Amino acid sequence: MIEIALFALTSFGVGLSGALVPGPMFTVTVSDSVKKGFKTGPMIILGHIMTEILMMIAILAGLGQILGSQTAAFIIGIFGGTVLIFMGYSTSRSNTTLSNIKTNENRTPKYGSFIKGVITSISNPYFFIWWGTIGLAFMFKGLALAGIIGILAFSIGHWLADLSWFSVVSFASSRGSKFMSDETYKAVMVICGVFLILLGVYFIVSQVNLF
Repeated sequence: MIEIALFALTSFGVGLSGALVPGPMFTVTVSDSVKKGFKTGPMIILGHIMTEILMMIAILAGLGQILGSQTAAFIIGIFGGTVLIFMGYSTSRSNTTLSNIKTNENRTPKYGSFIKGVITSISNPYFFIWWGTIGLAFMFKGLALAGIIGILAFSIGHWLADLSWFSVVSFASSRGSKFMSDETYKAVMVICGVFLILLGVYFIVSQVNLF
């Protein structure tokens, strides 16, 4: 039992180290939290977790080696980079103001952040690379340690790390929005959008250079 608890704690640490690295999900969490408040972070992570559950099922079905292949990385990198560039362009070109957001807050689709959690997961090539390497190793380590209980220990530790960090990011972003002008809000959206575009370009270029 102690060994399983230590394994879950290790999974939390590894998950947190990955979550702390700025990426598409971090950027979308910041931009959406300014619009919708603290609930954004947990909803984005819920979408991310749902994607990871499907990924774990795929790995157990024998797709782990395929996910880690160079061809898969190339296809995912090109597709994911294109999606991120589109998301970044849409974010940076948004004409929405904070006052409009507050007026139309009740009309905002509740599933929007959940869907973005899914999109920012599958559009990030490193998501698949991580699951094809580190995630794969931890899953089978947990399986060897305690069967399905070991996989659950890994999953809980990993997901708690994501939920903890992105909830903090969401809370800080939503609190800051209360003191933000429309001009500052627009600047934040442009910065977030440009960052997503640069990430998308980087993903595409890095994969093209591999071939």
